[in-house]
Amino acid sequence: MEFSTQTSASLHQLKTAALAVGVYTGGALSPAAETIDRASNGAVSAALKAEFKAKAGSHLALHNLPGVSAARVILVGLGAQDAYAASVHANAEEAFARYCVGASLAEGVSTLAAIDCPDATLRARARSAACAAGLSVYRYTATLGKEKDALPKLKKFTVWVPRAQATQAQAGLREGRAIANGMNLTRELGDLPPNVCTPTYLGNTAKKLAKEFKSLKAEVLNAKQIEALKMGSFLSVARGSYEPPAFIVLRHAAAGGKAASKGDKGPIVLVGKGITFDSGGISIKPAANMDEMKYDMCGAASVLGTLRAIAELELGREVIGLIPACENLPSGRANKPGDVVTSMSGQTIEILNTDAEGRLVLCDALTYAERFKPAAVIDIATLTGACVVALGHVNSGLFSKNDELADSLLKAGLEAHDTAWRMPLDDAYQEQLHSNFADMANIGGMPAGSVTAACFLSRFTKNYPWAHLDIAGTAWRGGKDKGASGRPVPLLVHYLLAQAGKPGA
Repeated sequence: MEFSTQTSASLHQLKTAALAVGVYTGGALSPAAETIDRASNGAVSAALKAEFKAKAGSHLALHNLPGVSAARVILVGLGAQDAYAASVHANAEEAFARYCVGASLAEGVSTLAAIDCPDATLRARARSAACAAGLSVYRYTATLGKEKDALPKLKKFTVWVPRAQATQAQAGLREGRAIANGMNLTRELGDLPPNVCTPTYLGNTAKKLAKEFKSLKAEVLNAKQIEALKMGSFLSVARGSYEPPAFIVLRHAAAGGKAASKGDKGPIVLVGKGITFDSGGISIKPAANMDEMKYDMCGAASVLGTLRAIAELELGREVIGLIPACENLPSGRANKPGDVVTSMSGQTIEILNTDAEGRLVLCDALTYAERFKPAAVIDIATLTGACVVALGHVNSGLFSKNDELADSLLKAGLEAHDTAWRMPLDDAYQEQLHSNFADMANIGGMPAGSVTAACFLSRFTKNYPWAHLDIAGTAWRGGKDKGASGRPVPLLVHYLLAQAGKPGA
């Protein structure tokens, strides 16, 4: 999709298929809406009085207004005026993008970003607008014999801004497009069926990204190479399937070959759980909704999507993605409850439940991360149903003992409208992982299940700042709207932009 800025002051003379102007609850008009209202002899005010309440994120299409060149003027509800001025309000841009797609329009112009807006907020609003437009055109078609609906026709999205703010808007549009592209890659990988999106497929995706972007370099380790690294915990999960495992290393080099910026001494490492299908293994899951366990690789997908986004942005910060990928299936070779395995760190693990396999693959990847002497390591995983119980589908769970890292991630989530909530990680929870037969058990019982899962991972992260994002409740939607969300790519990209010192991030 093409993104651009428009700085013409004559909005009523702007020729476009759709022009979005903002209106507030209570009837107040944005400056752009006032311009259109004057040109159309009060048509906007009349619509507000007659039918439109301007609830945040709502919209109303007005066609062929007199004195206005745009074929349609889309009134977009902004909610209360005092709340909008200092905010991004992504739902307003989403409403306009959805309208353009639903109406099969090829292009549209939005004035929403420039409303009462300083430069820093404008960049964030333009970023949000581009991201909303980019996400609106995603359609899953990979395995459809015939497309159910016509593909979206929206090809060009323009943001109208004052001439003095065009540079900030263009920077925001570029960032938003990259985030949307990363999210859409993440969504497609999640939505693909598990017989297509295998560990090998994820590895090939990383290689394709490395061919597309010069800053990326991909390496995919096979079972023998993984065994040579003594990743016994990871391989114990992979053994139950005929699909070969893959350990994916995708590296983004900073501009100029510098390993770090802002005084940091190492790269930022992202570790994504890549269980391309999770049956639960011998501790098999209930049949109902098991099809959704193809989404158990959304942590891996989010790492690939994030690396794609920062490569497109040519981020001046070294970032490394690590993905342990395999299936978790029951077979004569699969893990059994009571088995003891040895991790890459040398610590032994008693497997009490084979459905707690994500932590078994992640722990070896977290140990592998040590070799990079990282400035920070963040793992992303659809790890526990307990996190869904605790936080639902709004916030991802954030676990870390490093306040600086946790605060940076929470701030990035708020800015990206991809929020997380910090959960406890007290040492007192570690006792639940006690085993009589190994250094630790892989589960700690029902109480605080998401916390004890994070406690397990923390035992492999002693040598660097670390945070864990449990995205089990936010990575996909179920039911009739089933599909991957692309989260937490926005959170991660905003965090990385901030770490690279990007203004306005």
